[in-house]
Amino acid sequence: MLLEVKNLYFNYQAENPLFQNLNLSVDEGQIIALAGESGCGKSTLLSLIYGLMDWQRGDIIFDGQKLLGPKGNLVPGESQMKFVAQNYDLMPYGTVYDNVGKYISNINLNAKKEKVEELLDIVGLSEFAKVIPKNLSGGQQQRVAIARALAILPKMLLLDEPFSNLDFSRKFELREKLFNYVRQNNMSLLISTHNLEEVLPWADKIVVLQQGRLIQNDSPKETYENPYNDYVARLLGEVNIFSEEEQSQLSLPKRHYFPHQIRVAESGIEARVLESLFAGSHYRNNIIVNNKTIIVYSHQFLQGSIYLQF
Repeated sequence: MLLEVKNLYFNYQAENPLFQNLNLSVDEGQIIALAGESGCGKSTLLSLIYGLMDWQRGDIIFDGQKLLGPKGNLVPGESQMKFVAQNYDLMPYGTVYDNVGKYISNINLNAKKEKVEELLDIVGLSEFAKVIPKNLSGGQQQRVAIARALAILPKMLLLDEPFSNLDFSRKFELREKLFNYVRQNNMSLLISTHNLEEVLPWADKIVVLQQGRLIQNDSPKETYENPYNDYVARLLGEVNIFSEEEQSQLSLPKRHYFPHQIRVAESGIEARVLESLFAGSHYRNNIIVNNKTIIVYSHQFLQGSIYLQF
């Protein structure tokens, strides 16, 4: 096991602790998605693991050694770990090339050039090698910081909301190349997100925080099929949530249904279409069933009265 967080207790204010007896583990080469809404403790936990903040009780063990916060280290941070936070800490007067190559040895300049070019390709910034950070957008600066962190091949990489500032088209390209590079180099990755759809195909495990509590720790498939509560279900995307009374009235076997899980059929529960909107790969339909409005995806335009199967 590469990382263990054991019985972690941390508070900003004594009367209102953020973490109480938090436990988490990450194996070598494992990709863990740390999910939750803003303010749930994701960024704080990453800062604690990296050694940027002191905690009150518990242990953080990395590669067999207990870690210490700033009070125990002259220089904050861990040598075999890299953390890309929301502030990117780039060299302001160095080019993108200089920033990415900062930690790469100059002994073999050809090898360094090849490595920097490879990393710039991964983050989609090959044409920006000679640009300085102030002339980049926030999303581009974030990608420079990710490439710089990858350069030293850390045992563990911590990424805090790495896709939050990216354009929709860039997001898909970066995710694929980033996760493949991490896998190929057997890095462990702990990546925070408030949108699980962004990381679901690549994660080995989903860890969900709610107000500082770890409420779910399962595989992506288990998390998707059996979200612990409404909060987890909403992190997975658009979802229809039924109360116990509504479940009973409609004889539904479960509480959460994603829009594609509800089918239009020739028989079933009677419903009425309020609106059917083209959404690219599907139609997004507002449908009323038993006085409740739900969202259903379909392959065709819907109107009037229909039947649904759950």
